[in-house]
Amino acid sequence: MKKIKNIFAFVIITVLIHACGNSSTTTLDDFDHEAQALVDNDTLVQFLQNHYYDTSVDSVKAIISGQEALIDNVESMKITENEIDYTLYYFVKKQGTPTIDKGNPTVMDSVYVKYNGQRIVETDSISGSFDSNNGIWITLNGVIRGWAHGFTKFKGGDNVTNNGPITYENGGRGILFIPSGLAYSNIGSGSILANECLMFNIDLYEFVKDTDHDNDGIASIYEDPDGNNDSRDDDTDEDGTPNFFDTDDDGDGVLTINEDANGDGNPANDFSDPNNPTLPDYLNPDIN
Repeated sequence: MKKIKNIFAFVIITVLIHACGNSSTTTLDDFDHEAQALVDNDTLVQFLQNHYYDTSVDSVKAIISGQEALIDNVESMKITENEIDYTLYYFVKKQGTPTIDKGNPTVMDSVYVKYNGQRIVETDSISGSFDSNNGIWITLNGVIRGWAHGFTKFKGGDNVTNNGPITYENGGRGILFIPSGLAYSNIGSGSILANECLMFNIDLYEFVKDTDHDNDGIASIYEDPDGNNDSRDDDTDEDGTPNFFDTDDDGDGVLTINEDANGDGNPANDFSDPNNPTLPDYLNPDIN
């Protein structure tokens, strides 16, 4: 199996590449991403110590007497990207209480979201909004990794549209505090400077559970034959297209969706090769 090379944390395919423009600086080959991750975490911790969430205006503000700092109210998650360990912090305004609970999206799912982004300029200040959207579909495999992982901590809501504008209720709402290594790293983008941490207010309206990008019958999150929890870097037939975008994963001339010997709609559980009984047919070029 050939690995898709150079999957960087700041690679953008969809919404944010349009919003933030081109890189503002040139990356350095010998840049110390591990050291920057430590700097970023210090920046975020200090920022969270210096700010609180004002429920009356739904906004993050500089800490004042009598208010509880965000550092005491946020949750965190450890994320490893390109062998670098990062900490992403998130504040839950509302987890999401949909009528039909589909669970939480995965890092490969399509989501319908609202967002507003700000730069953490210093540990005691925030920029104005550099980008926002009141409702847009994106796929979490194609945005900054801070988004991809952060949205998995919330649930989508209910579409209650009734002869009017598309309206959702009961969705997840929160704030993501993203280290630069899970955003635009040492490159930057548009008004976002290199090595700059970001803050996003987000709403998760809806998501497509088990998104299947290539409609081959296998959810993109499960198109991960090497088992490293990253479907973006698997390319079984070495054609330059990752499996989750490839309608013929093993390049044998038979579409993956048609390599379903038992006819249950799931090609991943069909094993017809007695000489290789643990390799599913859709990844086995000898079975077509």
